[in-house]
Amino acid sequence: MTRLRGLVAGLALLLSAGCSAAPGSSPATGAPGTRAAAPAHTPAPATSGPGTPAPPPSAPASPPATPAPRAPASAHATAAASLEAGFPNARTTGPRTRLTPHATGNISVRSNGMVIRGWDITGSLDVYADDVTVVDSRITSTNWWGVNLRPGHHGLRVLHTTITAVPGKGPDNGGVDYAVSNMGTSSIEVGWCDVSVFGNALSMGQGDIHDNYVHDLVPFRNAGGEWQHTDAVISGGGGKGELVVRHNTLLNPVPVDQGASASVGLFADTGPVTRTVVDGNLLAGGAYALYGGGEGATGITVTDNVFSTRYHRNSGRYGAVTAWNAGGTGNVWRGNRFSDGTPVTPAPAG
Repeated sequence: MTRLRGLVAGLALLLSAGCSAAPGSSPATGAPGTRAAAPAHTPAPATSGPGTPAPPPSAPASPPATPAPRAPASAHATAAASLEAGFPNARTTGPRTRLTPHATGNISVRSNGMVIRGWDITGSLDVYADDVTVVDSRITSTNWWGVNLRPGHHGLRVLHTTITAVPGKGPDNGGVDYAVSNMGTSSIEVGWCDVSVFGNALSMGQGDIHDNYVHDLVPFRNAGGEWQHTDAVISGGGGKGELVVRHNTLLNPVPVDQGASASVGLFADTGPVTRTVVDGNLLAGGAYALYGGGEGATGITVTDNVFSTRYHRNSGRYGAVTAWNAGGTGNVWRGNRFSDGTPVTPAPAG
């Protein structure tokens, strides 16, 4: 028995010694999340120049306390992030290839079928020709516009292009007006473009505007000192063709007291607004995010748009939508919601 007690006592001593070792003393066996000890050796000093030792590093600070767990995101924030995901942004728009600088100045394009590809243009394009294509390019303008299609011409396409301007250097008392303007009598296509700075970025009564990222509009005063209206997309009405605005990010961060009008402005300035589709866009900013065309508007389809509240709690400063003609022939309002999923209900036109 005496011998057996001695064996048990020896075993207890061995177990006690094993348990007293500090946990985490070996990186291979430390508890999950335990910071490993620094290596025992001292690294050679770094240098700040050829042969010149850098100042010795200061003593490391004590490890930070384990942060408290974050509260889970609210249902509203989660829904907003989900609904605003997948819209065009700086990564999905603009040129896809390396560009070659072209200090063109403000030029007139007069060759039918001309293709401008891979140009980094300092200047603007005034198009007096048919079936002109601008693709995988960049335009930096100090003119009234970046690209303008003149009356009597058709077939303009502006694709995968960055269109911007130099604030304070434009002809309109330092401002610049239109990134792409359609003065022609037929539809044009603007797709996968990164557009910024211009006051009324995409201006046309007919066209196919899709997959663009319009952002960072810059306000300016005219020569009379009045703030000019700003819109990401603007139509003056009276167009004979169809205007389709589909799957774009259209942001107007300009303050209302500096001229903000809309993200999409359908105005009956030159005639009734007709045959217009606004579908699947992300809209934010303006006095109202959407102007719906007014009492005479017909054939207006507004579907499945997300009205973001990133600038104003109601998407626009005064609301998400105004001037919607619910009784207009062929007008459809369906599936539009705020970024938290709440449906957007338009007020009557007036």
